[in-house]
Amino acid sequence: MESGFLFPSNAIPFLITCLLIELTPGPNMTYLAIVSASDGRRAGVQTVLGITLGLSVLGGIAAFGAAEILQSSEVLYQLMRWSGVAFLLYLSWEGWVKGADIVSNQSGGFARYFARGLMTNLLNPKAALFYITVLPTFIVPVDIGRQALILTAIYVAVATAVHLSIVLLAGSLEEFLKQPERERLARRLLSVLLAAVALWFAWTTRMPI
Repeated sequence: MESGFLFPSNAIPFLITCLLIELTPGPNMTYLAIVSASDGRRAGVQTVLGITLGLSVLGGIAAFGAAEILQSSEVLYQLMRWSGVAFLLYLSWEGWVKGADIVSNQSGGFARYFARGLMTNLLNPKAALFYITVLPTFIVPVDIGRQALILTAIYVAVATAVHLSIVLLAGSLEEFLKQPERERLARRLLSVLLAAVALWFAWTTRMPI
């Protein structure tokens, strides 16, 4: 049966695929743990809003075919890839050297958390490539544009749910980390993990398009 809407048979396998992908440790998961454990759930939620917008923007671009430019241009892909790695390493360095009040004691708190969540995804080529490699395999050749938008909405919804769960779990540690020594140790451990994720990110995205 053909329809202008997403086929139910495609929706569940795609949802499961999205969930498995989002449960794999990566930049979003690690950075959200740092922010939520150190600065609280509110800061984590603000970061999630930025991440959600970033994923939505990339999904919208991919749905209209513009993301194919990234797939076809080695220069643009490498520029985006290394910009993302550099940004993650910067966040790791900042978390290591600046301590507990990296964000909360600076002006523009919401804008700062939101912007960082947004940037970590706009500079993430793996997120863009998901939309132009994984997502199309679940599309049938009927009303492709609408299907792409619906699949994008499903992916963003799954990712946001996973990210909010991380915020809730990591945010529960905020009270435990009120002591400066504990907070500093936890932040530095997570910063090292974020740096490791950045290097892993660089390695796994090194293959030519």
